[in-house]
Amino acid sequence: MLKKRWKIKEVEDDYSIKSLADSLTVSDVLARLLFLRNIKSFSQAKSFFRPSLDSLNDPFQMDGMESATYRMITALTENQLICIYGDYDVDGTCSTALLYLFLKELGANAEFYIPQRLTEGYGISKSGIENVKAKGTSLMISVDCGITAIDETDYINSLGMDLIICDHHQPKDEIPRALAVLDPLKPGCEYPFKYLSGAGVAFKLAQGVAERIGKRELPLKYLDLVAMAGAADIVPLVDENRILVKEGLEMINTNPRPGVEALIESSNMCVGNLTSGQVVFTIAPRINAVGRLGDAQRAVELLITSDKEEALKLARILESENYERRKIDEDTYDSALEIVENSLDLTEDIAIILHQEKWHPGVIGIVASRLVEKYYRPTIMLTTVDGVAKGSARSISNFNIYEALKKCEDLLIHFGGHQAAAGLAVELEKIDEFKSKFNRVVKETIGEEDLLPEINIDSKLKFSEITPKFLRIVDMFAPFGPGNMRPVFLSESVEVINTPRIVGSNHLILTLKQSGSDKVFDCIGFNMGEYFESIKNKSLVDVVFTIDKTTRDGRTFPQFKIKDLKVIENN
Repeated sequence: MLKKRWKIKEVEDDYSIKSLADSLTVSDVLARLLFLRNIKSFSQAKSFFRPSLDSLNDPFQMDGMESATYRMITALTENQLICIYGDYDVDGTCSTALLYLFLKELGANAEFYIPQRLTEGYGISKSGIENVKAKGTSLMISVDCGITAIDETDYINSLGMDLIICDHHQPKDEIPRALAVLDPLKPGCEYPFKYLSGAGVAFKLAQGVAERIGKRELPLKYLDLVAMAGAADIVPLVDENRILVKEGLEMINTNPRPGVEALIESSNMCVGNLTSGQVVFTIAPRINAVGRLGDAQRAVELLITSDKEEALKLARILESENYERRKIDEDTYDSALEIVENSLDLTEDIAIILHQEKWHPGVIGIVASRLVEKYYRPTIMLTTVDGVAKGSARSISNFNIYEALKKCEDLLIHFGGHQAAAGLAVELEKIDEFKSKFNRVVKETIGEEDLLPEINIDSKLKFSEITPKFLRIVDMFAPFGPGNMRPVFLSESVEVINTPRIVGSNHLILTLKQSGSDKVFDCIGFNMGEYFESIKNKSLVDVVFTIDKTTRDGRTFPQFKIKDLKVIENN
């Protein structure tokens, strides 16, 4: 088990925390949690706990919206063919389904196109454009991609098609010469919230059109798709995203569309209590799997169908593809582990860079993330595609992997991404030279302490403070995600009161009690079986955890999910 650093988040103004606690009649711990989320007044707390669709921004604040809506309405009026061109991940397929359903509801002549990951690659490609043109398309709308497609946009223009780009990724210095470019991150765009998902931008476009034709409420029918995309694409769940995801999850849990209901059922979950976390870890992998291993068009077909039988059939296909993806994932992970353990010297090289020509390009990003989790080192996984080493890079905190790759760009065919993750391609004969240079860059940047994972703790918490009201209010902080993570607590000098046990592959089950309180809590530590020996004879421990729920015999109880623990003494 990797040793971890514990860091309690700092809040400067204790007096203001107490003042907020008094005004809301909540505990100091809960007020501290709000302060850490930059919620410092009664009115801000009210907006946080009761997010409202009325607080959504005007779509026409987004640069390019007037041109985009006018062109779409013209296409609708003249029955021109509109083709939505989406990415193959959850955000892209949800964005595509959203705009397709919206346009069909308006009677549009609309189709969609999802590129093949393995043959066409990410984003707008020449072959994709030609396939769209062959359909007789007049207006092409890209969703969750397109902001860097400079040459491709020129090609679209040369073919006589119009292009509207709906994207949320970081633009480069040059903006494509499309009819309209919708991206809150575009220079000069004054849209007040900059962190929408791709589906969030598509939703704003639908809002813009709906407002101009007097059907303002229509886009709200598709908030479930915005919620799934927002949760899965790991955008900050604050401000507008929090409203969209919270409202969308409510739709999923009360009246799911057939495709979403079939996905939930095929995942062995129940409609009614799906959380943002379950979207990320259960629903998203099934949608992503069909894009990783084959044709992501099937994911869109699942999301747009109104036929329950068709939905169940497609959900079974996604389940089967996800099962295959997991098998390939496991085999690749085992193969990578063997190389790391037997062939790498992690005292000499800080980064993990692996290449095998037959690894599946659809899973190496997942495996790179798993290696980061195990070893806490910047990791690059490469496979051979068309005679070139292509792959995925994943980083650790405090290390910008994009900037590190930039320092090696003389050895790369191309690369792109951001601080935490990137994609790259390198000529086979330059792999060893690239490994050496990248490791030199890493050594110059990373200190020894950076290689210890850090757990950021929101607050210390005594068991006596965990009341039904406390638990109820913590639940109201949901949906959880980046910018609003599930609160992390530290409880000190806690007693292990029964003999711990191991369940599943390596999960630790134990029960904890704290002196001064009669409250007892069940806990689970995923992949924490290594702690069993040190606490099996009952111990005093400091424990870092989040609070979740578990259901037994039809009743729901709080359950701690342990992130780390330190043994103080054995009894």
